[in-house]
Amino acid sequence: MSDGRGDGGGAYLRYVALGDSQTEGVGDGDDVVGLRGWADRLAERLAGVNPGVTYANLAVRGRLAGQVREEQLAPALALRPDLATVVAGVNDLMRPGFDADVTAGHLEAMFAELVGRGAHVATLTFPDISRLIPLARPLGSRVEDLNRRIREAARPHGVTVVETSGHPVVTDPRLWSADRLHAGPLGHARIAAAVAQALGLPGSDDAWTRPLPPPLRPAPTGLRAAGAELRWAGAFLGPWVGRRLRGRSSGDGRRAKRPELLPVLPVAVV
Repeated sequence: MSDGRGDGGGAYLRYVALGDSQTEGVGDGDDVVGLRGWADRLAERLAGVNPGVTYANLAVRGRLAGQVREEQLAPALALRPDLATVVAGVNDLMRPGFDADVTAGHLEAMFAELVGRGAHVATLTFPDISRLIPLARPLGSRVEDLNRRIREAARPHGVTVVETSGHPVVTDPRLWSADRLHAGPLGHARIAAAVAQALGLPGSDDAWTRPLPPPLRPAPTGLRAAGAELRWAGAFLGPWVGRRLRGRSSGDGRRAKRPELLPVLPVAVV
């Protein structure tokens, strides 16, 4: 689904990204060398169309949809974007008290404000994380519910909804980082390509939907698979649960990596 203007991106000069860890770029680089991420990659594509593009990224890891609205919407509006991406909700659906209507309500409020100030807005639907994390199977219905509500919230405002959820490749483990919660570099590249296609950028196509070549090694089964799940739980699930129990977030004390509109240097698309 794409409700965008389809103008090839030539009219977009001020791009602002709002969201959580995915938009911040977690999984694509690190906190030492810096994070790139799909929003940075999209900005680079926009700059390839129009070198005058400027770009700000207000996203902070760990943020719930309501926190994105509370902390990032006003700064985003002050930057007067003509293109904004709003991607949030995964952190919400992983909480025990998840309410899809409340989460989508925060998203729709941001859609309405940004569109009302002249921005074209794009957002994403989410893949079923239970295909990546067997322990997360109970969350599958939550993902479907949230995706449905995102579409409903977007429709009245002409928001471009980038449908990443319906393509099998999006749950190929090779597109994801070791924690299975954040896209890896290849996954971030595919998300950027999906948004670029939905916005009608020159040179974009549906190649991002195509499957990867068959893996060189088969996926582990039996005891090996069980051992891999235990190692994953110890390395990633345990620390995540520990933060929840302490009322902590991975984003505590963090600020947006790119709070101001800055020029973008186009790079080769990878």
